[in-house]
Amino acid sequence: MTKKRKHQEDFQKVKLKVGKKKPKLENATDTTVKTKAIQIPEQLKEDGVLPTQNRKLNIKDLLSQMHHYSPGVKHNALLGLKELLSQYPFVIDAHLSNIISEVAAVFTDKDSGVRGAAVHLLQFLSSKIRAEQIAPFFPLVSAHLSSAMTHISEGIQEDSLKVLDVLLEAYPALLTDRSSILLKNFVELISHQQLSKRLKSREKLSWMLSVNPNRRVTSQQWRLNVLTRLKKFLQAVVDGSSEIEDEGLQEPKDSPHSVRNPICITWKVHANNQQHIQLFENGGLRPKINSSFRLRSLASVMDSTEKGLSSAENLKGFIEIIIPLLIECWIEASPAQSAPILGNLLESESQQLMQQVLSIIHLLWKLTKRHDETYKMELWLRMNYLVDFKHYFMRHFPYSIQETVKPKKKDSWKGNKYCMTSSNSVDHLLLNLTLCDIMVSLASASTLQTDSGWLDMIRKFVTDTLQDGSKLNSKQVNRLLGVTWRLMQIQQNKVATEPLIKAVYTLYQQRNLLFPVRTLLLKFFSRVYQKEDLRTQRIRSRSKVLSRWLAGLPQQLALLGLRNPELSNQLIDIIHSAASRSNKELLQSLQATAARIYDPLEGTLVLLPAEAQRRLVQLVYFLPCLPASLLACLSRCCIMGRMSSELAATLIGILHMRSSFAGWKCQVQDNSVNDVDYFSFLFSTLIGFTREELTSLQGIRGKPHISQTQLSPVRLYLTDLDQFLHHWAVTEMICHSLSTIPCQSQCFDILQTGICKYLVGLVVIPDSTAGSVLCAINKLLDQACILSENLHKFLASCCYSLLYFLLTLDKEDAEHLQKRDMLWGSCISALALLPRLLRLMLQSLQVSRICREELPVVAQLLRLLMQHGQLRSHMITNEFLVQQIIKDIMTLKSAEVQEQWLTDLHYCFNIYLASHPQGAGPMNTVY
Repeated sequence: MTKKRKHQEDFQKVKLKVGKKKPKLENATDTTVKTKAIQIPEQLKEDGVLPTQNRKLNIKDLLSQMHHYSPGVKHNALLGLKELLSQYPFVIDAHLSNIISEVAAVFTDKDSGVRGAAVHLLQFLSSKIRAEQIAPFFPLVSAHLSSAMTHISEGIQEDSLKVLDVLLEAYPALLTDRSSILLKNFVELISHQQLSKRLKSREKLSWMLSVNPNRRVTSQQWRLNVLTRLKKFLQAVVDGSSEIEDEGLQEPKDSPHSVRNPICITWKVHANNQQHIQLFENGGLRPKINSSFRLRSLASVMDSTEKGLSSAENLKGFIEIIIPLLIECWIEASPAQSAPILGNLLESESQQLMQQVLSIIHLLWKLTKRHDETYKMELWLRMNYLVDFKHYFMRHFPYSIQETVKPKKKDSWKGNKYCMTSSNSVDHLLLNLTLCDIMVSLASASTLQTDSGWLDMIRKFVTDTLQDGSKLNSKQVNRLLGVTWRLMQIQQNKVATEPLIKAVYTLYQQRNLLFPVRTLLLKFFSRVYQKEDLRTQRIRSRSKVLSRWLAGLPQQLALLGLRNPELSNQLIDIIHSAASRSNKELLQSLQATAARIYDPLEGTLVLLPAEAQRRLVQLVYFLPCLPASLLACLSRCCIMGRMSSELAATLIGILHMRSSFAGWKCQVQDNSVNDVDYFSFLFSTLIGFTREELTSLQGIRGKPHISQTQLSPVRLYLTDLDQFLHHWAVTEMICHSLSTIPCQSQCFDILQTGICKYLVGLVVIPDSTAGSVLCAINKLLDQACILSENLHKFLASCCYSLLYFLLTLDKEDAEHLQKRDMLWGSCISALALLPRLLRLMLQSLQVSRICREELPVVAQLLRLLMQHGQLRSHMITNEFLVQQIIKDIMTLKSAEVQEQWLTDLHYCFNIYLASHPQGAGPMNTVY
């Protein structure tokens, strides 16, 4: 076979037949594809566990987008987070850790829009997250904040101050715990380190102000922004330290009076050994322990870097760094560097910067006072900084504010941009007062001669400011009074202090002062008075201005009324303090104003709350004299119900202690309480109604106010339950006071005369008055007392009227049912003590004069009297009268069917009287 034929055999062509499929090749590729439908209904559904916002993104989706490279995506994620968390606040607690870490991470983001959205979100979160919740994650937040403050980008540094504002507002305590790092960051924001040329060694570095032309604001404005935040930060440190006490006056909320808890003692409970009393020194503020040992605080265990400004070394180190920088800022803003400004006028921005400089120094001075060796710290500050402060700060003192005036015409102020006029506003006061406060803290009595020059400048400025009549706010007055107090401590002679006190009194006399301002002035005068009182115990040389101020307090209290209860409380406290020290001028003024203060209708006593009423009642003890007119007012205050029955009882007890019947071993002040006036007070209070009120009651007729019976000439006026209970509680105290008077028979004669003169002959008598009279008779009655016939008849009528009222009460009348036990007990006690009283009442039961509807009431009364054990013997004595009454009742009921009440009456008569049992039975009837 030839080669050509072999080749053809290898590549032999297959012939296809028509209608047959082409056979598959051996190396053919299978191109068939099989597909199945993918079911994704669950993926299209919204997540049922995590809520979503409008874009259908949940918390995990939004947090994951925070890592996106695009600023727009991160910005939208922050906005979405705020939207989601505002709609579903519970998501915050579940994902707090992730939210805090992701938001804090973008503090240093390159895009300003992302940083702005992060600040807004942080501000929103701060209102939703409590301090204890964020505390575990706050180190991370603080680290990111520190990174932003020290970032190389100026924009990030500027936005870090906004983050700082939010954290200072919401979590000041957590932020101040990391003060050592943040304080260094503040310094680095406005300065940079430079090797000191004076030092050959390279160990100590000095700081100097830095200037960055790339910032959007001027260097002075940037320093103002930083120092403003530094001042807020130091203020938070000061507020968080409970050991710092201001030498001046505190704001009302920081007053030491607001944290003192007075010890309330109930003497009755104490007398029964049911209440233990523990007294502390310092007004109950804290127990004072006299010990030479000092407990080590937890801060002493920490490293010096962790202590922050609580360490004296760290505080000194920070002061050494920041004070030179602050002085440089002051020099740039001072009038000498601000040509062509004349004199000591300041631009607004310069004034703000200088104010922040002084505020920071003032706060640092406060922090130095919480250390143990305060005197050494003050000496160190004086040695290092007094010279510089006098040279730079006091050179142009006092400072004023420059007003910028826009010229109306172009030709009006050629070449002049500003009008050099001092502002009439008081905006500059805070700057000058802060400077005064800093400077006077560096002076003392020992350095008075050395510092007399600049101290005279400050004294003149303070005096002029107090006397110029300007309207000052509480912050300015607080600083002003603090400087005044310090000046008075430096030079304590009367020649120097009297003009200052007079200047403060000039401000105090202004009308329409704000309440915080008035409060600060009151506290200042109170503090001066207390210190003067301690100093002048041996040599009485009081300030005339202070005496005039004290004498005006009672009149101010009377005029104030209910317009400002808080201010009234402060006035009462000061008056009480001075009265307890027997201040002559105040007691005379209090005596003259007492009638207005204790007026029963519009007086201060009845207008103020209960606690203030208690203090006013206590002031009665210190009044030099208690005339009849004042006692009449006090009696009306006791019975009108505008103060509690317990307080009324306290007032009665105080008056008893002031009377000649208190049993004092020492001599009581002559003519303080006249005996006749005292008995008039007790009787008027016992009656509970004035003569005019009793006269007006005589014209009232019929129910529901009157209870009357045909067998008694006395009709009862039914008082309200509250009035009755109050009157009854006062009556018990009156009876106690009457029972302590030594000569009981004479006391009873006085009471009997008063009853016969003012009550006998009246047709309508209040039920509380009738009960009170019977209660007093029961308390004072003894064998030596002799009752007149008129009093016997009056008491018998009152007894029957009260018993008839009690027996005819409806069960539904819940108000009057509560009077039953007290009135019933008084009537039974009186009938048991006075047999003649019982006989007269039985003689008045002439049943022939009454209607038949009253017969069951008389029968029930006789039955109860016979059943009562205390009256058994008296009822046996009056057996004939009882028998005659029963016969009269039977005569009226003879023609009718005998009812059950009549059967019960016969039974009781036969059991208790007809058989004459010996002795009083054990039965005490409760009807």
